[in-house]
Amino acid sequence: MKTRRIAIISALFLVAGCASYDGSGLLPGKSTANDVQTQMGSPAERLTAASGDTIWYYPRAPQGVHTFAVRMSPDGVVRSVEQVLDMANLKKLVPGTTVTGEVREQFGPPMRITRFDHLQRNVWEYRMTGYSSDPYFLYVQFSDDGVVREVVFLKDMYRDQGDHGHS
Repeated sequence: MKTRRIAIISALFLVAGCASYDGSGLLPGKSTANDVQTQMGSPAERLTAASGDTIWYYPRAPQGVHTFAVRMSPDGVVRSVEQVLDMANLKKLVPGTTVTGEVREQFGPPMRITRFDHLQRNVWEYRMTGYSSDPYFLYVQFSDDGVVREVVFLKDMYRDQGDHGHS
């Protein structure tokens, strides 16, 4: 009985270990939606892009600083797998021009959305790293018309100091 229990627990760890954190086992042009589901699990969000592609998002928050986006063609074949919370995508945010749909497609679902009624703003919060591996908070503020009004990128000083007193 004890041997059987150990075998079952070992099998569970083996299956759990097969889930991919970043989709590195997926092959653009070859892997399918089924392969994505098998390797990465269920996405936190699925979005249909203007191009007709489907994007599956895998945020590794709240403590993680990565969101992996798996872009698939309309026929369900993987086009790309990329980590979207990066400085190159941050530079694409243009206050007064970029809108909510573009931010959602570029960064995936935010970690948190906060409403500031007195400012008439919605703020989307993401965690990411800067050019180094230092942790940052990204706050994207939208006016009620869905246009980016302000982008705030703040270093997480608590995490930088060894997580003292920060959960």
